[in-house]
Amino acid sequence: MKILIVGYFNETAKSNITRHFPKEWDIVIVPPGKEMLHHMEDCQVIIPEHIKVDHSLLATAKKLKLVQTGAGFDNVDIDACTQHGIWVANAAGVNAQAVAEHVMALILSYYKNVPFLDAFMKNKLDESQLDYTGSELAGKTIGIIGLGAIGKKVAAFCRVFDMNVLAYARNAVVQPDGFVKITDFDTLVSTSDIISIHLPLNQQTKQLINKAVFKKMKNTALFINTARGGIVNQSDLIDALKNRDILGACLDVFESEPLPIDSELRDLDNVILTPHTAGLPDGRKFHKKRYDFFVNNIKRVANGEEPKSKLNQLG
Repeated sequence: MKILIVGYFNETAKSNITRHFPKEWDIVIVPPGKEMLHHMEDCQVIIPEHIKVDHSLLATAKKLKLVQTGAGFDNVDIDACTQHGIWVANAAGVNAQAVAEHVMALILSYYKNVPFLDAFMKNKLDESQLDYTGSELAGKTIGIIGLGAIGKKVAAFCRVFDMNVLAYARNAVVQPDGFVKITDFDTLVSTSDIISIHLPLNQQTKQLINKAVFKKMKNTALFINTARGGIVNQSDLIDALKNRDILGACLDVFESEPLPIDSELRDLDNVILTPHTAGLPDGRKFHKKRYDFFVNNIKRVANGEEPKSKLNQLG
């Protein structure tokens, strides 16, 4: 069994990942490029990052049986895979706890000024000159856009902090205790103190959050995105941050990843950035729960069974 993992991984991450698969499997971890194309010819499974899995790529994949992704699958042409007789599955919900915890860490870091205060102390500055503005979460309203596994976890965490929770989702099920209030998109955007995105990236959500949406937000609003960078018009976000149309942002995902070194986002004082690690609590590019899921799904397909969390249907 040959498993091709495509993405940018350091040696520690490669070692962690390789050890997690059965020893008899051939695990190949490569960045996008020519070497990847060479291995496409005889791999049975591909786990793709930073590449498009489309007709062109699949034309060389003579033995491929499964395309396995993490939570997101916007880089996979599912119809093309179906036409080639290849299963596509994601790992929906597996990283919900990790991402929801990351969201809360970002929110707390922002309102408690953790990055600023840490730098202040480490730079050995005079504490009599310390000046900052912070805030408590109790009583604040968070607007959750997308109420899937992650959105529901975030809502539950916010309840513990005595926050008000609004949610917008196409197929939302109102919780029996009424803690989460389902509302329309414009009401959520215009009344929330914190807005957190938890949607998949697709044609309906691409650049959903743009200049017009930022203009509707409070100028005291904090914007959180741990979903996909393409859901936001990044140029419009930067303008909103620079013009103080919103209070700030906490971002784990970006239009282009890795985030370019010269990105203006790196220079803004009202932004907290993390490098697409919200769903990876166990270390760089590694999440044990996710790889447990991958291994089990690969075994299912190898045994002629359907994968769990399948995104297409064969036969």
